[in-house]
Amino acid sequence: MEKARTGIVVEGGGMRAIYAAGVLDVFMEQDIHVDGVIGVSAGAIHGCSFVSGQKGRSLRCSLKYCRDPRYMSLKSWIKNGDIFDVDFCYRELPENLEPFDNDAFEASGTEFYVTCTDVETGKPVYHRCPTLRGEMIDWIRASASMPLASRMVEIEGQKLMDGGVGDSIPVGAFRRLGFKRSVVILTRPEGYRKKPNSLMLLMRKVFREYPEFLEAARWRHLEYNRELDEIRRQQQAGEILVIKPSCYMKVRRTERSPEKIRQMYELGYRDGKQAIQEVKRFLSPTVDQ
Repeated sequence: MEKARTGIVVEGGGMRAIYAAGVLDVFMEQDIHVDGVIGVSAGAIHGCSFVSGQKGRSLRCSLKYCRDPRYMSLKSWIKNGDIFDVDFCYRELPENLEPFDNDAFEASGTEFYVTCTDVETGKPVYHRCPTLRGEMIDWIRASASMPLASRMVEIEGQKLMDGGVGDSIPVGAFRRLGFKRSVVILTRPEGYRKKPNSLMLLMRKVFREYPEFLEAARWRHLEYNRELDEIRRQQQAGEILVIKPSCYMKVRRTERSPEKIRQMYELGYRDGKQAIQEVKRFLSPTVDQ
C-alpha cells in the first residue's frame, strides 16, 4: 500500500486567474505541500510560483506591470502577434525584474506539469517541467498563448497553443498521471456554464489550415461544461476538493485595472482562508487502494 499522491489543478482564464494566486498564497502561508501541480494557461504561470514557494510574486507582477506596455499592449499584438510581449514576459521579467527562483522550484519535490494544445491534432498535451530554465519556460508560454491574441509556439516539432482549448480543467488527465487526491482551483463561480465561442468565424479564417484545432475550439464549450459536471460528481464522491470564486467578479482576460486585479486576488485569498482546514484534512496521508 502506498500513500495516495496529492496534487493541485489550476484553471486558467487570463488575468482572472489571479484568483488562483490568492488561494495558492494561502497554501504557502499554511505550508501546504503536494506531490504535483498541473496548470493551464495563466494557471500554469501562477502554479509555478507556488512550486517555487514565492508567495506574493504573482500579485506583485500583475499589479506592477498590468498597465506597462512592455507587458501587455495592442502595439505588441500588431507588431509581433502577441498581446503579451514574449521577451518581456518570459525573459526580462522572470530573469531580471521579478526573478523566478529556479533553485527552489527544482528542489521542491513537487512535479510540475503544464497543459498545452497541439494545433495540428487539436489534442491536449501534458508536459512535465523539471525546470523552467532557458527554453523550458516556452512550455508555459505555449500553454498561455491565447488563440487570436498570441502566436502559436513550436517546441520539439509540435505547434502548441492555449491548453484551455484541448483540456481546460485537466482533472482526469492528472488522475491518470497518478495524482489521486487533488485540490481543484477553478476561476469561475458556481453556476457558470460556458457558451459557444463567439469568434469562430474569425477563428476559421486564422486557423483554416488546422481543422482539428478548429473542431476542438468549436466544441470547447460542450467539453468544458462536461468537465464541470464530472468535477461536481467527483467532488460529491469525495474524490477531489474544489475551490472556486464565492461570488462573481467581472475581470477580463486582458484586465488592466489594478483595482479589479487586486479584488480578484483578495477574493481568492479569502476563499482560500475559508477552505484551508478542509484542504488540510483532504490532503492528509491516506492509503492508495
